[in-house]
Amino acid sequence: MIASDVRLVDHHCHGLLFGALPAAEFRLHATESDWLSINGIETLDSPFGLGIRSRCAPLLGLPRHASIADYLERRAELGAPEVNRRLMAATGTDILILDTGFTASDVVSPSLMTGELGIGSAEIVRLERIAEEVAPDTTASGFLLDFREALQRASAGAVGFKSVMAYRTGFDIPESPFTAAEVEAAAAEWLAGSDPEAGYRLDHRVLLAHIVWEAVALAKPIQFHVGFGDSDVHLHLSDPTRLTGFFRATRASGASMMLLHCYPFIREAGSLAHIFPHVFLDVGLVSHYMGPSAGSAVRESLEIAPFHKVLYSSDAYGLAEHYLVSATSWRSAISRIAEEWLGDDWLTADEAERIVELVASGNARRVYGLENRGVNDSVLEVRGLGGRR
Repeated sequence: MIASDVRLVDHHCHGLLFGALPAAEFRLHATESDWLSINGIETLDSPFGLGIRSRCAPLLGLPRHASIADYLERRAELGAPEVNRRLMAATGTDILILDTGFTASDVVSPSLMTGELGIGSAEIVRLERIAEEVAPDTTASGFLLDFREALQRASAGAVGFKSVMAYRTGFDIPESPFTAAEVEAAAAEWLAGSDPEAGYRLDHRVLLAHIVWEAVALAKPIQFHVGFGDSDVHLHLSDPTRLTGFFRATRASGASMMLLHCYPFIREAGSLAHIFPHVFLDVGLVSHYMGPSAGSAVRESLEIAPFHKVLYSSDAYGLAEHYLVSATSWRSAISRIAEEWLGDDWLTADEAERIVELVASGNARRVYGLENRGVNDSVLEVRGLGGRR
């Protein structure tokens, strides 16, 4: 396969779990659903389950296609640290660009991921989390400046930002920033309506748009969750074409817009990446959840977007199995596509290798400026915070 040995930069992923994981918890981490299947049906009787049984089981010393029950028994016998090392080594990943904002479990930090696995790491900071951490000590009149200062501090150690507004209100960003008076009024509404004991969750449409515009001013990549996700996501409101006016307004800002996952809006995301020079896409997350069908997502991502606008990611969270199935699915899919194009004489072998390398790592290295900074210096201590995005 053309992509069998190419090294990866995983431009959007999360920390791993290194502690013991009961079978039920493993199954919950292995689905975007918040619930296990009903009536004793195996939750991992799924495309991703096929990936675990066919791609991961042999690396744990099991026969290919071993049952999920046998797999979980062997996983517990080896222990999570050993499983993580085996599966992550097999992904062929050089750098993990880790979103540290979602910590529903005790996933480890970028620095610990690097220390445990020997893989370089960099940090993406979540805009909503910064605002939520500012909230307890701010006021309506002070929010704008307090958030701006916190964002600038976070920016110093991060290669980019992420917004999960798709989980909160859907995409609703005006083509120009809100005024200071509008931000203050929105902050007053949000703070007054929040329960400090329960914690702050930013779900105010004005503030969600405001913090994205604040990030634009810092001219770093901004990641947006798009499409498929857990039960909180507003799927019909997470169509990336709703951001068209915002993309038009930010074209010359210096900030790159990274559309993550994109299923079922892959073609919409590809169209936006074709039109706007600062818009990029990936098909992470579904690269493991689609299992044997992941090739259709990879193919759609390459239909109309320029090759320098498509990136590899896994969106793995907690489980090394996410990482491994994503990597193997992507390698198989893009190799098959490249070989088909070669067979039809659309390109040369050298061009096929160049395109594969761009998607695998070159585009991420360029967009996030990884060659210009150390990638192992991100630090964020392990946290056990609430599970809502």
